[in-house]
Amino acid sequence: MSVPLIDLLRDKALLAEVEAAVVRVVRSGQYILGPEVEGLERELQAYLGCKHAITMSSGTDALLAPLMALGIGPGDEVVLPTYSFFATAGVVARVGARPVFVDVEPRFLCLDPERLEQALRKCRRPKAVMAVHLFGATFDVDAIVAVCRRFSVPLIEDAAQAIGTKYKGRMAGGDGLCAGWSTFPTKNMGGIGDGGFLTTNDDQFAGTCRLLRNHGQAEQYRHHLIGGNFRLDALQATALRVKLKHMEAVTATRRANAARYRALFAEAKLHDWAQLPEDTDRHAYHQFVVRLPAAQRDGALAHLRQQNIGCAVYYPLPFHRQPCFAQLGHDPKEFPVAEEAAARSLALPIFQGLTAAEQQEVVAALAKFAR
Repeated sequence: MSVPLIDLLRDKALLAEVEAAVVRVVRSGQYILGPEVEGLERELQAYLGCKHAITMSSGTDALLAPLMALGIGPGDEVVLPTYSFFATAGVVARVGARPVFVDVEPRFLCLDPERLEQALRKCRRPKAVMAVHLFGATFDVDAIVAVCRRFSVPLIEDAAQAIGTKYKGRMAGGDGLCAGWSTFPTKNMGGIGDGGFLTTNDDQFAGTCRLLRNHGQAEQYRHHLIGGNFRLDALQATALRVKLKHMEAVTATRRANAARYRALFAEAKLHDWAQLPEDTDRHAYHQFVVRLPAAQRDGALAHLRQQNIGCAVYYPLPFHRQPCFAQLGHDPKEFPVAEEAAARSLALPIFQGLTAAEQQEVVAALAKFAR
């Protein structure tokens, strides 16, 4: 049986709902910002329990805009985990600041609070901390917030993979100054192209980010700031409004798939060979990343692909190993947890629409390889 890593076309009823919404927007003639975008922002505010949701052209821009709003630039430092998608570090370099990489903790592979504190003590001009909610699990919010407060630096939450995630009963993304989210098609709430949004409870900060989103203009041709074109298309907004209505069901389905994997791995007696992701208050399972023995990970990946089973490595190169950051001169020994994660991690299919039979196929293939 062929099993895709993700199938965006499986839910035909949802696709039909999205198509109908897109046709409505096409016929409206309103394609940039406008009522669809405003409606999505209101609905995101209600769903996430935040004061402001500002749609953006991508999750990357939803992280870039806060750095611009804070005036971060050359000579400044932004502290962040070394293990994440490249945008987390890339936006820091784009504004000319120095990314300060920190190792992750071993449980959820998120920013390690103790190492964060050590890094901040060594910084000369720390202007922000960017912590990542990875794979659908939150970082240790209380601990990270406490460190940021001790050093009086704002916290930017990279929540690109955290839609539907909860921490101590509340939605992720509301504890820092702001959070940046992605609606890339493969996300749990994915659009039909690039997109993202920023959330914050700070009125003044929200106003600045709204200006930056549209070339810094509050009214046409009067530019108060130098911003960019970070606007979300109305076509993306209308598709996301449809998807947002189904988010609770999507999260429940992914969590059920994760529970089924746990049962299947136990039945196959693979729990000593494969380390499964731990559950949390509400892990949204953007990815289901298992950790295998480093000497066998690449072999397992090749074996699954030979069986036409989708899988991927997130992430093979931590930031401290990226060629574009070679000038920072990091020793990989500074980041033992990230190094181990990069060598052992393997993502398995977890998407909504994945069948029990497909999950059985995935685990059976891994069991055959392990034996």
